[in-house]
Amino acid sequence: MLTIRLIADPTGFDALALPVRPVEATAPDRGRSTGETDRDEGPLAELPPTALALPEDLLAEATALLPLVEQTGSAGTTHLSVRALRQPSRLLLVGVGAADEAGWRAAGAAIARTTRETSITIAMPADVTPEAVRGLAEGLWLASYRFRLAQATEPAGLTEVLVAVADPAAHEPALELARVTARTTRFARDLINTPSSTKSPQWLADQIVAAAAEHPGLTVSIREPEQLAAEGFGGILAVGNGSATGPRLVELSWHPAGASTHVVLVGKGITFDTGGISIKPREAMKLMRKDMAGAAAIVAATLGAAELRLPVRITALAPLAENMVSGSAFRPGDVIRHYGGLTSETTNSDAEGRLVLADALAYAVERLAPDLLIDIATLTGANAVALGKRHAALYSENDELAEALIGAGRTAGELAWRMPLTNDYVEYLGSDIADLYSAPASGAGSVTAALYLREFTGPLRDRWVHVDMSAPSWAEGNDGPVVKGATGYGVRTLLRWLGDLG
Repeated sequence: MLTIRLIADPTGFDALALPVRPVEATAPDRGRSTGETDRDEGPLAELPPTALALPEDLLAEATALLPLVEQTGSAGTTHLSVRALRQPSRLLLVGVGAADEAGWRAAGAAIARTTRETSITIAMPADVTPEAVRGLAEGLWLASYRFRLAQATEPAGLTEVLVAVADPAAHEPALELARVTARTTRFARDLINTPSSTKSPQWLADQIVAAAAEHPGLTVSIREPEQLAAEGFGGILAVGNGSATGPRLVELSWHPAGASTHVVLVGKGITFDTGGISIKPREAMKLMRKDMAGAAAIVAATLGAAELRLPVRITALAPLAENMVSGSAFRPGDVIRHYGGLTSETTNSDAEGRLVLADALAYAVERLAPDLLIDIATLTGANAVALGKRHAALYSENDELAEALIGAGRTAGELAWRMPLTNDYVEYLGSDIADLYSAPASGAGSVTAALYLREFTGPLRDRWVHVDMSAPSWAEGNDGPVVKGATGYGVRTLLRWLGDLG
């Protein structure tokens, strides 16, 4: 992972990044719409005073460049200037927007993508905040992530960033928060990006065990098929029956002394999804290695909580299965008995995620009795239809809990939109031969999936949140701290929220 160091007085740097922020127009309004500026009224952007003492001629040159290159100072905008035979030899102007954490995160991501040097120094403003340092570092680390299995040699890239601040020690805690957040998000991305030819339920369970062993205080247990059958986890077993590799239920626990709140996190862990007998078309199947992104998120967040020693008890439940087509695969019309006794008529074997989540939720309620229950899953395509690629769909009956999670995501740079848990659709869940239809053919697919899961939350119904994040779990291209491929969506949100609980 890229090295980032806080330093008070770096010397001899070849590449320098200067933050740029917008300047508000001050001339009288002339009929412009709100936010418009006139180029004759002054500069588009300005250089804030920096903690690092810089030569006057360098500052004058950078200031003169701003209007010439039309640098607005908007978050993530950049201009790279080559200064032949001078030091620094590269000058990068980077916009920080409103200079809040989100603006600095965008700036960090832009620096990581623009810089062709192996090392760069960033001259932070004299009034820099810990939030700015955290945002900058997260942007740098997340945008510099790469996942490659090819043996071809990659071109050398940025390996070291020196962040110049007046008092490095004051900002070390913020940098450490960024480091843990980025490292755990990158771990989740690695798990999600790994091809399913490698990523069986057993392999994924082994990766979780190995990662947990690096953090004192974490415990992990794995239920294999025989134990799942003995204890009645019918949903997990049904989904995994068609695969040559049997399903697993991983239980990862962080229980610090003195913790007063117990949170259970449940994440869907389908290591590959063919759709089963209700088979997917080829295009819809190509990226189904990402169908365990919910499990990756809750495991990574728990690892991060342990590394940060957060004073919150956390149990992460990752039901892992591969939904394959074979003679032993479950069929549409089968009735499944879940943990705890509720039954589902499986109307669509491509709606398998809710079946494994149902078992895990029911187990959490009956055996773990947490204070709060959160599940996160790449559950429905309807999420993307309703909200596009940037927002997850969030469901809860608890206003305070819903807003806390949405707010944590907004601060962390992961967006969610609260959707209705309307009781008008509950009747669609009614089966003639079982307690529930698993997937009613009634439209509103993300809503009815959430209503189905709610049936397994029992007395925790009013302390439960469901996050449907199929769309934002994968990116088709680079966008700020997000890189093409797995995004690790949910890790940053959960870590912020768990930190706030502590």
